[in-house]
Amino acid sequence: MKSLRKYSIPFTGLALGKHDFDFEVNNSFFEEFEYSLVKKADLKCTVKLEKQETMLILNFHITGSIKLTCDKCLAEYPETVDISEQQIAKFSDEEIDEDDEIITLGKNDHEIDISGLIYEYINVAVPFIASCGNEGNTSYCDKDMLAKLNSLTGDDEGNDDAPDPRWDALKNIK
Repeated sequence: MKSLRKYSIPFTGLALGKHDFDFEVNNSFFEEFEYSLVKKADLKCTVKLEKQETMLILNFHITGSIKLTCDKCLAEYPETVDISEQQIAKFSDEEIDEDDEIITLGKNDHEIDISGLIYEYINVAVPFIASCGNEGNTSYCDKDMLAKLNSLTGDDEGNDDAPDPRWDALKNIK
């Protein structure tokens, strides 16, 4: 978790107004999360922080590519991502139930850790079905795997042509 320390923004010394922060998100970032969907990435995260008297408004813009495994041919391929999200952090002396929309910062807090937010935004951007694109026509596709898969599904279709003799006996019942 020490490597995630660089994803903290100290806000106590910042003047009121807008401030920009840039972060590199790569393989070492995702190594800190054991069950991450993403293991390899080359991303740039720009955070535009607007400090106000009672809250912080964080606007995230994450661009780059992540390496995913195609669900069909099992080849690794790059998926381009372009994510824009906003998070609000409110200053409060009393404990308020945290929810996904507002983070509560106490009077003793002097920095905000955004590593968890970056991690969530990237993992939510992963497509439900990972596909390397135009099947068999990209340089990433495993053509041998696709050929094997097509031959297996072709054999199954061939078996459907031969009727099961048990069904013939049932047809005579009519």
